[in-house]
Amino acid sequence: MNLRCLLPAVLLVIGLATVSAQTTEVVCETKNGTSCDECLKHVSCLWCISSKSCLTYPVKAILPPHDLCPLNDARWGLCWMNFQALIISLSVVGSVLIIALMVCMFCCCKCEKLGAKRLEAKMQKQAAKTKYKQDERRAETKQRHEEMRKKYGLSGQNPYSRFA
Repeated sequence: MNLRCLLPAVLLVIGLATVSAQTTEVVCETKNGTSCDECLKHVSCLWCISSKSCLTYPVKAILPPHDLCPLNDARWGLCWMNFQALIISLSVVGSVLIIALMVCMFCCCKCEKLGAKRLEAKMQKQAAKTKYKQDERRAETKQRHEEMRKKYGLSGQNPYSRFA
């Protein structure tokens, strides 16, 4: 059973049943005494195994009422799947999808926070490295200036410092 194809097919059949419910009302009752396959050729028909009758699907109710046909005996769209199995399987699949979505959202948010912390730490490390290199260059420049002053005999106080 391919679940990815089952849900759209069921929704399509429900949609077609609601559209054509008014026009095929007589068709379903004329299929009484035939097989399930013959009855379900029309999307608005419901086959009840217990009474072996072809009924018009009650469009106003989402599920057929128990007095019309019990859920485990009702067949619609496919002869091998009853409403009870369909409801259970769709609720299980829906629950699994919701749980998977919530786990995925939780993991993505957590990973995003960890990624932001890593990026921030990397940027701080890079800023510290840049500052260290800049301080090193300033110290080297200051040392070269001191060496030049000694070389040319300007090691004393700067004569222009009193103007500043």
